Amino acid sequence: MSSDLKVVTSAKKEENESKETAKEESAPTIAETHPELEDSYLGGDYSSSTIKKLRESPESIGKLFKEGKYPYTDRIDRETYDTEKKKLQIELLKVQNWVKMTGQKIVVIFEGRDAAGKGGTIKRFMEHLNPRAAKVVALEKPTHHEQGQWYFQRYIEHLPTRGEILFLDRSWYNRAGVERVMGFCTQVQYLEFMRQCPELEQMLVNSHIKLFKYYFSVTKKEQRARFVSREHDVLKQWKLSPVDMAAVSMWSEYTRAKEAMFFYTDTAACPWTIIKSDDKKRARLNCMQDFLSRLDYPDKDLDVVSTPDPLIVGSPSQVIRKDVHLDDWPHEKTKLSED
Repeated sequence: MSSDLKVVTSAKKEENESKETAKEESAPTIAETHPELEDSYLGGDYSSSTIKKLRESPESIGKLFKEGKYPYTDRIDRETYDTEKKKLQIELLKVQNWVKMTGQKIVVIFEGRDAAGKGGTIKRFMEHLNPRAAKVVALEKPTHHEQGQWYFQRYIEHLPTRGEILFLDRSWYNRAGVERVMGFCTQVQYLEFMRQCPELEQMLVNSHIKLFKYYFSVTKKEQRARFVSREHDVLKQWKLSPVDMAAVSMWSEYTRAKEAMFFYTDTAACPWTIIKSDDKKRARLNCMQDFLSRLDYPDKDLDVVSTPDPLIVGSPSQVIRKDVHLDDWPHEKTKLSED
């Protein structure tokens, strides 16, 4: 695998970026590829007949995921959102009670681009749960001491015991995304992570930990809008960092890193689930729906918990492009040995 990830020259990198930009600019719109949807799909209602019909076509759904387009232009209204959220949060309380009574151990990973809506979704998951048996961990960058540890070590110490739920706001997958793109790790460290990660997660599952991995997918336009909102809101400025701002100009690099991560770590035992999150409210509800639908807990209300919207919730097989996982290592001067 190391031979496939060669050091690229800056000229080749610029060429790839130019091609990617041209591809994005020339990509057909959804209206062009699905003209029959223009009236009701692009402008329309959450429950329109056209949307329902589209959900029944795996081919059309797969095309939308591969194009990276968001399927709705409407937003769920506040009243509907609050009503549905309350119903789902009642189900989450049932899950927590079941976890405590039966000694279950659950880990839920939230990954995605900056400003994709991970933190807001975790907040709604936790809103009414008992914090004594459910916790959120969002680690800062590693200290000097932690840099000398096994990479996974600082995450391992937060894993749940019997009767607990852990929500990870970003996780060990930092190495597959931010660290790879920004050059915070070497090629060797990255490759070793990709080798060890599936093995580690298999061990967690073998130790009776239920592991959920959610990747929140936001479009470039929406991400930029959210960054502008944060920049002008004094209550949100703490969310912006130099790494966050760099994410906008390195969109293509993050896309390649994401797809490589999916290729190597989307396994039968620990699959990834993609949540389209341009509409934060819709993303939160569908993430809760997916989580609850995959647990067999007592007194589940099947009128509340149902299959999530397939236009919002997808899988890596719908987005991975051929041979992207073989893309060159993005940092020309990256050392091939650890410091």
